[in-house]
Amino acid sequence: MAALNQAGPIPLAAELNCAPGELLALVGPSGSGKSTILRHIAGLHRPARGHVRCNGESWFESENDVFVPPQQRRVGLVFQDYALFPHLTALGNVAAALGHLPRYQRRERALALLDEVNLGGLERRFPWQLSGGQRQRVALARALAREPRALLLDEPFSAVDQITRRKLQQQLAALRRSLSVPIVLVTHDLDEATALADRMVVLHHGRTLQQGPPLEVMATPQSALVARLVGARNIFEGVVLEQQPERGRTLLRWQGHELEAEHNPAFMPGQQISWLVPAQSIVMHRRDRPSRGDSENPVTGRLNEAVPLGENTLVSIDVGNPAQQLTLSVSSHVARRMGIAPGLEITVSLLADGIHLMPREEIPAREL
Repeated sequence: MAALNQAGPIPLAAELNCAPGELLALVGPSGSGKSTILRHIAGLHRPARGHVRCNGESWFESENDVFVPPQQRRVGLVFQDYALFPHLTALGNVAAALGHLPRYQRRERALALLDEVNLGGLERRFPWQLSGGQRQRVALARALAREPRALLLDEPFSAVDQITRRKLQQQLAALRRSLSVPIVLVTHDLDEATALADRMVVLHHGRTLQQGPPLEVMATPQSALVARLVGARNIFEGVVLEQQPERGRTLLRWQGHELEAEHNPAFMPGQQISWLVPAQSIVMHRRDRPSRGDSENPVTGRLNEAVPLGENTLVSIDVGNPAQQLTLSVSSHVARRMGIAPGLEITVSLLADGIHLMPREEIPAREL
């Protein structure tokens, strides 16, 4: 769909593809170029180099000096701040995007679109008479009114409360079943990307770092940088000791420990690597009930912090020298039963099948 390159004012070296009917989420920190990419696709900005294509039609080709103006691209763009006309009713805002239809058809079509986003009966209200969620749905109906070839959503739910946000997400999930156009969603919410997107693109400083199904990207990031950008914890550095393909294991050394990980032949013995272990692959040893997994990659440390979060308690354990932290979540009633408190010595097992190896991190975490 797009390959965009420029040195400034916002650097870009991004590639992304989104098929008809697919929802693609763009994630990354502020300033990573997510909204800029949407504006390039819509034709509101013109990149220095690259291309933008949709359904076989070229909207921008730097090599051939092709640039289709935004009004001819028929893109539906929903902004974070809605951008509704304050002097027009909900019906008027939607009808304003129906200039391609004969005048006598616009009212009926606008009413049908408002019904489609569950705003039937509110067509006479002005934006100031609508809630944030209702205004966002008017903006979505207006975007759909253009019969867009692509639908672009720029953090469309960030300005509403959590309950309204979840309702809007559910509505978009239901609505997209009837849409056969590419949908590109910019979001900072990884839960939103996971719930709505077929694929996710991770961006950093305008560069595409990784793309794929959201759960796959978060479970198997290609680098420590990607892991941090998708919210992973327990990211460390180690050295590969040995490959044991017959056992399906790769051995590594970390903080004086010899750990077994799922076999990954991409790394050679002696190579320095980054690795992570998700919280769900860390098992806390219970003195009252030893388990079969207690012998798998045991690591002992001192409990640094235990933060109750409703049904679960977030536990941080200082391990190694210099101290590094392992973070995991345990059931709050188990935490109470075990008398978990700062200063307690804790042993955990790092499940081998959950340890994921990556190339050594090149960009310091402080640059994120």
